Amino acid sequence: MTQQALMKTSAETALARPRLGFLGVGWIGRHRMQAIRGTDAVDVAAIADPSPDMAAEAGKLAPEAKLVLTLDDILDLGVDGVVIATPSAMHAEQSIHALERGVAVFCQKPLGRNVAEARAVVDAARRADRLLCVDLSYRFTEGMRRIREVVASGELGHIYAVDLVFHNAYGPDKPWFYDPALSGGGCVMDLGVHLVDLALWTLNNPGIGSASGKLFAGGKPLKDSASQVEDYAVATVELDTGAVVQLACSWKLQAGCDAVISATFYGTKGGVSLRNVNGSFYDFTAERYRGTSRETLTMPPDEWGGRAAADWASRLAGGERFDPAADELVTVASVLDRIYGR
Repeated sequence: MTQQALMKTSAETALARPRLGFLGVGWIGRHRMQAIRGTDAVDVAAIADPSPDMAAEAGKLAPEAKLVLTLDDILDLGVDGVVIATPSAMHAEQSIHALERGVAVFCQKPLGRNVAEARAVVDAARRADRLLCVDLSYRFTEGMRRIREVVASGELGHIYAVDLVFHNAYGPDKPWFYDPALSGGGCVMDLGVHLVDLALWTLNNPGIGSASGKLFAGGKPLKDSASQVEDYAVATVELDTGAVVQLACSWKLQAGCDAVISATFYGTKGGVSLRNVNGSFYDFTAERYRGTSRETLTMPPDEWGGRAAADWASRLAGGERFDPAADELVTVASVLDRIYGR
């Protein structure tokens, strides 16, 4: 190949790098931007946030990006993908709008406030044939990856029980989280979405038999879901495999530490469990159980927080289009709806 041909090929390769826009660049949006930039597979073309200060901070991370005002401003620049980290009420509408413009989407959870919204986004991604992913970040911990491998190997026998816990001793600091019209729900929507997703993803997405929940607000049963959100919940999900999933999640629980997080799978021949270490939101250990003995599978440190975003960016750079696995997002949303009794 001549030098001129090599230069042309290099130029074409450079042009092929996806250009991304970031909509919402608070702490989590900026963190995901850093993770995505770390792949060195994409370029940051645009940043939009209603807060000029937040936009300016994000601009320091990506000085080559254009600071704009709206999602349409981002899309008008001809980006290939958009990272959405806005309040929950906006996720479905913004995702659909981007997808209908032919742009891939990476969205914070929840994808929608109910199953109807989630299904509408997935349907839009299918029609557009664009890659859609949601920041279900706990899938990307080393511990859950190892646990899923052990479960898939069949070494644990028949998995018949799953216990899941996510207690956050603080709770959200933004008012919209406490407005059911804006958030779609309380701790179940915020934390339970991770638990339900982990159970179904680890078990290779079995069918759902039934799901029900008990919701509390301020220590009392939740009475008016139109004006209140739950801050404590317990739920039971029965799977078509015969397994039963039990989960508990909360905000502002008197838990004696920052957080209590675990995902435990019990089989006829053993068990596996992911647990946070010393109340940490970030450090986890995974263990394999045989009777009364245990074996450590993984230990901290593990920089997992941005891996879901980086994975989406790398897949987008690799030319991936719609992934039918997005239908799993609809299944998770349907389980949450049933826990809420809707």
